[in-house]
Amino acid sequence: MTGLYLHIPFCQRRCVYCDFYSTILGAAERGRYVDALCRELAGRADEAAGRRLASVYMGGGTPSQLAPAELERLLHTVWAVYEVAPDAEVTLEANPDDLTPDYVAALAALPVNRVSLGVQTFDDDALRLLRRRHTGRQAVAAVESLARAGVDNLSVDLIYGLPGQTLAQWEADLDRALALPVAHLSAYALIYEEGTELWQMRSRGEVDEASDELSLALFERLMDRTARAGFEHYEISNFALPGRRARHNTAYWTGAPYIGCGPGAHSYDGGACRRRNLPDLRAYLDASPSVPHEVEHLTPDEQFNDLILTSLRMADGLRLDRVEARFGTDALGEVMRTARPHLGAGRMAMKDGVLRLTRRGLFVSDDVMSDFMRISD
Repeated sequence: MTGLYLHIPFCQRRCVYCDFYSTILGAAERGRYVDALCRELAGRADEAAGRRLASVYMGGGTPSQLAPAELERLLHTVWAVYEVAPDAEVTLEANPDDLTPDYVAALAALPVNRVSLGVQTFDDDALRLLRRRHTGRQAVAAVESLARAGVDNLSVDLIYGLPGQTLAQWEADLDRALALPVAHLSAYALIYEEGTELWQMRSRGEVDEASDELSLALFERLMDRTARAGFEHYEISNFALPGRRARHNTAYWTGAPYIGCGPGAHSYDGGACRRRNLPDLRAYLDASPSVPHEVEHLTPDEQFNDLILTSLRMADGLRLDRVEARFGTDALGEVMRTARPHLGAGRMAMKDGVLRLTRRGLFVSDDVMSDFMRISD
């Protein structure tokens, strides 16, 4: 099994916090882009030879900026040149205001069986600050419209630690999200990425970053509320009803191979090789036959660090037999020595040969995981 990621880099406008590769070019470029993406899909099909696609994920950018006919063409190409598992998870990221009744009806006729909705917050003032295009009312309507159309595997993205956000406002966001027919929730602490408009707004004193104490309180409330609603906290930022983990993203965290197509998309062979398409739309459109990309061969230390980071993010934890099988007995001893003080302090727990972060450890997960990192010369 392998996963396929399609990067759709178009946005109507950029949100102040976003540092993903995207562009606000018009509809004419989108048509050319679909042509180019179909070419790359066909040209890289041999990378999945002998494996089925377990998941197809259309991310961005804003994939719902493509017309349903363009999405249909992309998915037709995928099914034509790859072997897709009958039960494959097929996800579309979407903005609520794109999901008109006609769009939802057209989407329901495609093999898309999961929608990840970029809500971020239901508070209209905060949405305007973030330069989101939708309102809280539109977000609710989009979820309900998708559910009526039979798309029952729905995920909502939220952001906490917004400028000026209070615990009560975060509770209100959680109330509205958990009252909707969603099976999955992703919630991320707001990050001030260098180079974004949000970074500049903070530099100009226009917004204040949430304190560490407030961020921890918001995260704690998130864990409590989702647990009471029956959601499994299966990854640091992700929560799902039973059986509704995001299969595509879980493959990233478990080291499965995946193919990424489109400018800025990443690929991984499941071993020691990563590929990154260069984030340049014009170069991508003009490329023939191979799109501009870079290949990175991971050192053993980098592979070790990846295993630590991805495994400890998951509730499933780090399997010690996997460490020993891949990196040897010395590496297993290294992990156990590093883990010992965290086990003693209650930040980690070990059971049946699996090392996991505890609830206490989740609050300081970056610090815990950094202790395990190997620093290459």
